[in-house]
Amino acid sequence: MTFGAARRPFDLCDPDTLLQRDGEKWAAAGEGMLASWVADMDFPVPPVIREAVLRRLDGDLGYPAWFDESDGGPLGEVFAERMRRRFGCTLEAGYVRLFTDINQALLAVLEVATERGDGVLLHTPACPPFVSVIEHMGREAVTIPVDEGPHGWEFDSARMERAIARTGRRCRVLFLVNPHNPTGRVLRRDELQALATIALRHDLLVVSDEVHADLVYSPHRHVPFASLGDEIAARTVTLTSGSKAFNLAGVRCAVAHIGPRSVRKALDDRRGLLFGRVSILAVEALKAAWTAGDPWLDTVRAVLDCNRRRLTERLPDGIRTWRPEGTFLAWLDCTRLDLGTDPMNFFRDEARVLLFSGLAFGAPGEGFVRLNFATYPNVLEETLNRMHVALNKR
Repeated sequence: MTFGAARRPFDLCDPDTLLQRDGEKWAAAGEGMLASWVADMDFPVPPVIREAVLRRLDGDLGYPAWFDESDGGPLGEVFAERMRRRFGCTLEAGYVRLFTDINQALLAVLEVATERGDGVLLHTPACPPFVSVIEHMGREAVTIPVDEGPHGWEFDSARMERAIARTGRRCRVLFLVNPHNPTGRVLRRDELQALATIALRHDLLVVSDEVHADLVYSPHRHVPFASLGDEIAARTVTLTSGSKAFNLAGVRCAVAHIGPRSVRKALDDRRGLLFGRVSILAVEALKAAWTAGDPWLDTVRAVLDCNRRRLTERLPDGIRTWRPEGTFLAWLDCTRLDLGTDPMNFFRDEARVLLFSGLAFGAPGEGFVRLNFATYPNVLEETLNRMHVALNKR
């Protein structure tokens, strides 16, 4: 099925082809199941990335010369230029440090900047690995529920103030996910400014996960948290990678732009073998994505934009959602359907569609599921058809 006047790349795919994949998304699905759960796209590797990795394979695979990242390493300038070009945000290339993924970067920052028992503020529903990192390190996840308002999901700064008041001086960090996973909200500048004011008032370190920043749909715009002013930039760690926009989760390469000098120094003092190192091939892949991958990304974004519109138009009766402003994830409210606390089980067993359990995102996810629409339009259509049929039989 094609949406639009002309057929584009990534419009059609046989679901049986996807079922042959051995990555987590499809390997966990099982025979005959359609996988719409974990946050991987189904699209092929961008050609510029494949070509860059093949060139490196024909070259030097010995120890890299950039183990000292004090000047930003091999991706500092690439990251800084991309932030200027796409978001009009000027950041210091020399403040960049590399990690294998967002979770490892979060862990490392919390290790050097906080102590056991310190509170980390985060909005819920929250992506399960983030809560796991915080709790496994002996820090307290201080949750701020996202409210549903008349125009969508709302990030209430007053709720954040109340959460800080409950924990007192133990609250040290705001962990912000923007664009937000799983709701798909893209925070406006005024919302971010309200959070920034609170961070300044309470002397909070801000760790801003902006991994979905390249996947924002018009008229919405991504505003980097560190772009709100010099004072905010000096207390913000910006995390990103190519794992979402370029489907590189398995490549294992993420960037942390570390504004606070004390955090940067503490991490540099602990580099070497403690936090591991990203590989030469991972660096080449992400560099190619950020320097030459935008034409591919533009095509994929057009497909995703059509998919998100189709999704909200074709959802079965009784399922509610707000059209995502960013990401390729839809947060589906199934509470009116009487499918129990975890509707994922119903859709897995009766529709043969594997969605992400809402309960995995915390108590606010009861009665919800998360659907990944980063797939071929015909696969999305079959996913929605199966959900319709299963609910009609019921």
